[in-house]
Amino acid sequence: MTSIVGIDLGTTNSVLTIMEGGKPVVIPNAEGQRVTPSVVAFTDKDGILVGESARRQSLLNPRGTIWSIKRFMGKRFDEVSEEDKRHVPYETCDQLNGDIGVRVQERVHSPSEISAHILASLRATAERYLSRPVDEAIITVPAYFNDAQRRATQVAGEIAGFKVRRIINEPTAAALAFGLNRTKDERIAVYDFGGGTFDISILEIGDGVIEVLSTHGDAHLGGDDIDQCIVDAVIGEFEREHRMSIRHDAMILQRVREAAEKAKKELSTLVQTDIHLPFLTADSTGPKHLSTSLTRAQLEAMIHPLIERSLASCRQALEDAGLKAADLQEILLVGGSTRIPLVQQAVERFFGRAPNHSLNPDEVVALGAAIQGGILAGEVDSIILLDVTPLTLGIEANGGLMIPLIERNTTIPARKNKLFSTTVDNQSSVAINVYQGERDFAAQNRFLGQFELTDIEPAPRATPKIDVCFDIDANGVLRVSATNQTTGKEETLVLTGAGGLSDDEIRSAIVDAEAARAEDSLRKERLVAKNKAQSFVFSIAKLQREYFTSADDALNAHTTELLQRCEAILSSDEASTEDFTALSAELSACSRQWHELLHEHMAQQESQQNTSESCASHETTDGQN
Repeated sequence: MTSIVGIDLGTTNSVLTIMEGGKPVVIPNAEGQRVTPSVVAFTDKDGILVGESARRQSLLNPRGTIWSIKRFMGKRFDEVSEEDKRHVPYETCDQLNGDIGVRVQERVHSPSEISAHILASLRATAERYLSRPVDEAIITVPAYFNDAQRRATQVAGEIAGFKVRRIINEPTAAALAFGLNRTKDERIAVYDFGGGTFDISILEIGDGVIEVLSTHGDAHLGGDDIDQCIVDAVIGEFEREHRMSIRHDAMILQRVREAAEKAKKELSTLVQTDIHLPFLTADSTGPKHLSTSLTRAQLEAMIHPLIERSLASCRQALEDAGLKAADLQEILLVGGSTRIPLVQQAVERFFGRAPNHSLNPDEVVALGAAIQGGILAGEVDSIILLDVTPLTLGIEANGGLMIPLIERNTTIPARKNKLFSTTVDNQSSVAINVYQGERDFAAQNRFLGQFELTDIEPAPRATPKIDVCFDIDANGVLRVSATNQTTGKEETLVLTGAGGLSDDEIRSAIVDAEAARAEDSLRKERLVAKNKAQSFVFSIAKLQREYFTSADDALNAHTTELLQRCEAILSSDEASTEDFTALSAELSACSRQWHELLHEHMAQQESQQNTSESCASHETTDGQN
């Protein structure tokens, strides 16, 4: 069995999988749940929490709880709109080397570092499940993630201690899960409406080959946007009714967000739901309660523009693939937001056929990631995957135009070369500016990086031959080089699109993460030792209450003194694992004394009962005689 795990690192939830017996299976987390909330909390008492424990405490710690970090992966600070920042309850969004970061507890954290905590938690879950080290992973990303976002995801995996074997597109992973063991040739569409992003991919399956024909999407469209529609409506109604503003209060916003998400889910099966938040706030006149109802029709009116945006991407994907909706045989729904009835209806109307509901939309992407891991490990040899790059890659030419080298929807891995030259006489160097996007002018696209080719021999303009090579690997990560064909000198672009982290900072983050894992292990050992001591305390206290009169004064006095000392040690934040271990040893000895007393007491009771029964037997016999 392979140790390469598949991970769907989702905006709302993450899922962990692995191949077992030739089939992908979901690994449940420590709480026994198949999905883990993609939530990270920084606390003063418990350190860093991940998953359900982080989500549970979010109401009391809204400014220290981070969710939906995936929307910020690989983004520059000026790329994130104020509207996007509203979707996340962070204390402040701050700059980190020009990229977006999140300030929590007086430190700016990169999205890669936050995501690494989620991935490290999943890694620990996998190691507990498999009872062996796990250090390789396949991680999924939205198909429309650009190079910087993919690199930021890869860096997150490295910080978490993984060797990231492959970054795979989410719709492609879903198609892998759907296409496993299928022999029929067919074209399918994967409609992926997740928590923070939307993707549509058109694929062709046949003869064990899964080929992506086209992909399109919207990196700012997901379930978070639907939740925000409800939040805006509910808060707007409350503020109009009570003539007061509540949007500045992080705790109030968190309560409303949780209620909005709950209402959204309920309206997938109900036509109306009620939202009740008692004691939401207060003023001089007393407490204010939020109580309102929301119908499915109202929700559908709110989110109709969002769904239309997703269909616009579907039209573009079909056009890029050179197909019509009628040419498709299956429509797969991926992502929790596809459970919304209006989404399903819109998809059915657009494609002219009912979507396929055979796969769990929350798990199918992670299952496909596990299959990709099986392919790389040699466990699955019946499938060949041909993926594409979602966005055009090129360089800036004279006049600011962007010259494409690798067009969008090119099958990857891919390598493309193009000859360039100088623009002025005797030019000694050229700057290579690399961009990603679909606009004609470079400045309107996403800047990826710059490097310079120097020591060009003096010559008239357009004479030197400079070979620029774009090499994009199976992860969709780009490497660029430029070679002077006259001298053979070569320069290579080292992309640093890693969520604001330099190479040194990435290495430092990996070291810090390893130290944090060691610290977490020590904290866990302390907690286990403390819990063991507490169990002894509860047991001994119960025995003393029940058998106080049966014990001698010395045992009662020793027990009382020991329990008082335990209370002081257990309530101390300074007590160490060794303190609790030593305390448990004393408690264990005391517990043995009480259990010996208990056994003596029970033996005496049994003896008295036997004597009583014997006497009664003799009396009966005498009476008969």
